[in-house]
Amino acid sequence: MQTITIAIDGFSSTGKSTVAKQLAEALKYVYVDSGAMYRAVTLYAMQQKFIVAESFDEDGLINALDNVLISFKYNEEKGFAEVYLNGENVEKEIRTLEVSNYVSTVSTVPEVRRKLVEQQQEMGANKGVVMDGRDIGTVVFPDAELKIFMTASAETRALRRYRELLDRGDDIEYEDVLQNVVSRDYIDSTREDSPLVKAEDAIEFDNSNLSIEDQFERILNMSRDIIGQKKSDS
Repeated sequence: MQTITIAIDGFSSTGKSTVAKQLAEALKYVYVDSGAMYRAVTLYAMQQKFIVAESFDEDGLINALDNVLISFKYNEEKGFAEVYLNGENVEKEIRTLEVSNYVSTVSTVPEVRRKLVEQQQEMGANKGVVMDGRDIGTVVFPDAELKIFMTASAETRALRRYRELLDRGDDIEYEDVLQNVVSRDYIDSTREDSPLVKAEDAIEFDNSNLSIEDQFERILNMSRDIIGQKKSDS
């Protein structure tokens, strides 16, 4: 069976992880949430007090990177792989707004990006992988057969994230979530190392007015078309 690499990039809260998980399940591919890896490093930095209030001890984090072990373990009950930091399940902890407020800053550190990109490339070395993030199609897998760049308005994305946090029981205001989305967009797009940009050969996909089901069906069809083309060429 022919397999390909699927890279899904885009702004925060565009549903990248949701559709990536769906695709991986439908195609029987490996799913890797690269954003969760950066969130796990951010959580580690917070736990070790490298991040305190507005202070960020970047050198302290860099020197401790060898102590950071990130892994994914499939949860059969939930139907997806959860994130583990040094052997501890941190799937819930990394999704908080507090982590969201710092993850873009941690992601700008070149040493952090190099460490995680190496791990991500190892995970996808044999193809048959769906990975989502900010630089998958431009840096991690520049030769991916299918590249999707997902976008939606900041207000739409903030509302989605706000509803997710409310469903989890978080006490949060919509305006705080919107401010976080706008701030992350700016940091992700202007950082010096691997900024968030659309790869030249990526398909831009605006899902502002699409349901999760419609989004999945469209991208699944794109994937099957490319797999079929590769099969014909071989």
